[in-house]
Amino acid sequence: MSIINDMTRRKSVASLQNEAAKGGSGLRRVLGLWQLTAIGLGGIIGVGIFVLTGTVAATQAGPAVLLSFLIAGIASAAAGLCYAEFAGLIPVSGSAYTYGYAVLGEFAGWIIGWDLLLEYALIAAVVAVGWSGYAQALLEAAGIPLPLWAQGAWGSAPGRVVNLPAILISIAITALLAIRMEWGARFNTLIVAIKVAGAALIVIAGAAYVKPERWHPFMPFGMHGVVTGAAVVFFAVFGYDMLTTAAEESKNPQRDLPRAVLLSLGIAMLLYFAICLVLTGIVPYTTLNNDAPVAGAFTRIGLPWAMVVISLASVCGITSVIFANLMAGARIGFSLGRDGLLPAWFADVHPVWRTPHRATVLLGSVTAVAAGLFPLNELAKLVNIGVLGAFIVICTAVAVLRIRQPELHRPFRTPWVPLIPLIGVGFSCWLIWGLPFITYVRFTLWLVLGCVVYFGYGRRRSRLAVGAAH
Repeated sequence: MSIINDMTRRKSVASLQNEAAKGGSGLRRVLGLWQLTAIGLGGIIGVGIFVLTGTVAATQAGPAVLLSFLIAGIASAAAGLCYAEFAGLIPVSGSAYTYGYAVLGEFAGWIIGWDLLLEYALIAAVVAVGWSGYAQALLEAAGIPLPLWAQGAWGSAPGRVVNLPAILISIAITALLAIRMEWGARFNTLIVAIKVAGAALIVIAGAAYVKPERWHPFMPFGMHGVVTGAAVVFFAVFGYDMLTTAAEESKNPQRDLPRAVLLSLGIAMLLYFAICLVLTGIVPYTTLNNDAPVAGAFTRIGLPWAMVVISLASVCGITSVIFANLMAGARIGFSLGRDGLLPAWFADVHPVWRTPHRATVLLGSVTAVAAGLFPLNELAKLVNIGVLGAFIVICTAVAVLRIRQPELHRPFRTPWVPLIPLIGVGFSCWLIWGLPFITYVRFTLWLVLGCVVYFGYGRRRSRLAVGAAH
């Protein structure tokens, strides 16, 4: 029974709120509403806005790709509303890990935190490999191609040994995050503003060329195609969870974190809807099944300059996704170390920079190695399952805490509980069910390793365990 008691011990909501109020983490509170929103947008909007909208329209949904994004957006919003409630209620770094610890117990919190450490690092690595592709294309256009050995990981193509640009961008963003959070936040806000402005410019320029008759038939693949498309684009409409990991660096977390979650998702969805309408309105949806559907569509209507705008917005979009994932992963590691589930080394805060520099450098190093040495298709097989698992934990925890402690003051309340959490849980389970088998195998191996670490170290060394012993 003692093992069960250890696994289910919880950090109380009151203790976490006191922890946040005292501000003893050593992190600098420098993030306002719009910087937090920019982190959320940085995580949500990547290069997919210029790719998925076209390919899903061409192969699965037609002009009804708008409905695919709507369905995916509703499912994502269900989890987003739950994140918003917890962000206001428990404004502490750690996001899903901390929320799970407070409601479902130590072992559940540990598993989701351990899980997210891997997920955020690998998502950053996957995106860094994509960034490398754009960077190399720009270098080749400028007449300065990289040597073959530095163009990609060994095995990705004959003659390649290491993906040098992917390593360099991972190191650069790691350094930016480790030195000063406010510098990194300003940089991220700038590049997010550029990519949002680029997407908006594309919409405004294309609106004059829209022919409504191109939206007929609106649903050529039927409702089945729309739902299938929703499953594909769902992975383009989350990322707001990352901003909640920066709770202890927010100036006014109880007010700004819930607002930033909802603002970032709302702005992203408006941009996705607008791109869908314009793209399927300026060219036949059947022409959009290619690697650069938006750029190709604007070239077809005589606006080749759009390629430059899209390339710039894409590079900025990719860079901000790397930033958001590395920031979030480092804060998860910091929280695990502070709670004693990992060595306190992870929770060390730099005396001058006031950042969790050790967790940041370690996670950035793992990302750089993965991005530099492993092909993109191998990395991609491991991502997403952890984030979906976090969604399930958050949605479940909101419903459980409403029953267990209904009297708590919640600055933001998720509406229609338990319906909204059930939508989030159901959609996440459905998407996990559809992931490749190899994902389950590798994910299980990572969880087994996590159990070894917990029962060999964290169970005895956690702050709650040490406190109980005294």
